[in-house]
Amino acid sequence: MITGPFAAGKTTLIRTISEITVLSTERGISDSTKSRKNETTVAMDFGRITIDRELVLYLFGTPGQERFDFMWEILGEGMLGYVLLLDANRPDSLAEAVGILEAFRRMARVPFVVALNRTTGVDEVEEARIRQTLGIDANVPLVPCDATDKESVKAVLLALLYSVLDEVETVKAGV
Repeated sequence: MITGPFAAGKTTLIRTISEITVLSTERGISDSTKSRKNETTVAMDFGRITIDRELVLYLFGTPGQERFDFMWEILGEGMLGYVLLLDANRPDSLAEAVGILEAFRRMARVPFVVALNRTTGVDEVEEARIRQTLGIDANVPLVPCDATDKESVKAVLLALLYSVLDEVETVKAGV
């Protein structure tokens, strides 16, 4: 699952890495957010990436606007983990992400990573501010990325995969 605020780069991230043509439900914007971009996801984006013969990732991108938040739960059914994608160049992106993260935490207790789009790095002060605002601790990966760069997107997805695998191993050890 790829989620995050409006215009954070979710659709772009999925298009960058998907091995199939992305199924996208983008439609023209008719409200005041049109100044940021011309289209928005209204239901979902869907892509796929094959890791190996036994592992395929199905990527579901959520709408970022709250008026489509009913889709978050529908798309989140059965998810193993998610990426919370923020736009590092837009200060309101972090504030908007707080509510999205709360909704996903209520939905499922699964691993997640926070990806910061449109940046190459985060200093300690900024990282501490992001972690405090989102209420996340040091074990949640915070990954700078460029949603238009395949290697950068791979790094985000690998961070998520490692988090999911760690969770599976923890559950196995406890059983």
